[in-house]
Amino acid sequence: MTLFDQLFFSVFKHYKDAKSKNANTVATVYVSVLQCALLLLLGVFFAGFFNQMQMNTISQDKAITLYILACVFIVFKNWMQYAGRKRKVLNAKMLKNKSLSYSIWLIWMLPLACLSLAAIIYQAV
Repeated sequence: MTLFDQLFFSVFKHYKDAKSKNANTVATVYVSVLQCALLLLLGVFFAGFFNQMQMNTISQDKAITLYILACVFIVFKNWMQYAGRKRKVLNAKMLKNKSLSYSIWLIWMLPLACLSLAAIIYQAV
């Protein structure tokens, strides 16, 4: 079970009691936003790195287009992964493990921290 699966089930369990109909949707959106934020952070980091190394790889417009396509792929991948049978199998594994439950505030700060770091790196370059 990956870290994203554990975070998904932490968010899912937290919102399952309060909003049982929307718990799966909220958890799927959270994992998608986190993965897109991490992708943005890596992209900005490597863009700054390649800029410092005087390398011309791709234009900014093409990089934004690739980022949008990657985000769309991530959203659909997570939607397919966490909407069907695989979620039920992972949920059964999660119930066996009785793993740590993370603080919901810390969980929601992860994407915000990634976006903040991406903005800081973008302004530094």
